[in-house]
Amino acid sequence: MSSRHAACILAFALATIAIAAFADAAPQISPAKTMAEAGMVDIRSLVPDMAENIHYAGSDNFTGAPVPGYRAAKCFLLKPAAEALARVEHTLRQQHMALKIWDCYRPARAVAAFVRWANNDDTRTKAEHYPNVDKSKLLGEYIAPVSGHSRGATVDLTMMQCDAHDRHCKPLDMGTHFDMFDPLAHTDSPDATAAQHANREQLLHAMAAQGFENYAAEWWHYTFTMHPQPTTLYDVPVQ
Repeated sequence: MSSRHAACILAFALATIAIAAFADAAPQISPAKTMAEAGMVDIRSLVPDMAENIHYAGSDNFTGAPVPGYRAAKCFLLKPAAEALARVEHTLRQQHMALKIWDCYRPARAVAAFVRWANNDDTRTKAEHYPNVDKSKLLGEYIAPVSGHSRGATVDLTMMQCDAHDRHCKPLDMGTHFDMFDPLAHTDSPDATAAQHANREQLLHAMAAQGFENYAAEWWHYTFTMHPQPTTLYDVPVQ
């Protein structure tokens, strides 16, 4: 082997290592300090009466306490994702249906708090949120060390059936509540009833029509397929 050929092989190997290292590098957190700087909008600026129940702003969630980064119970998304979600809502209302939002943009500090919780010995919420899964198994499939929510284009929600006057809306039976870490929460779970599958499919089709993709392990979790897809994480508090 010539020295030139050997040098080429070495250069290629070093380039491959560099690419792999770059791919595994931690995502960058934006220096944005406000929602405006991050390019995010409150969904209620587009749909003033959007139904919301932001669980992480209070204690009714799998950690059993308000989550760092949630100073208000609000839903923020990058503007294109918010506009797409508003289109879903407007379409559903023509059918006397509506969305109910549980979470949208999630600050990076909140995700870090989830990881800390997943690694501690607090199991107070096991019966309600992960009765059939050992807590040591939650990190990965159910609790992501880096969450797409922090990129501002992911939302957790359900769908409601309203009366003919759109005044009284009741959530459809989806088989589980929000943040139920269980195989039953998988969108295509064989343990869900036919009616629950039909409701999940109805939500899936309504969201897909405006460019949202479902995460198969959580029937409530949808990400807007922006072009280009956002890669930067944000840590602006929700307030």
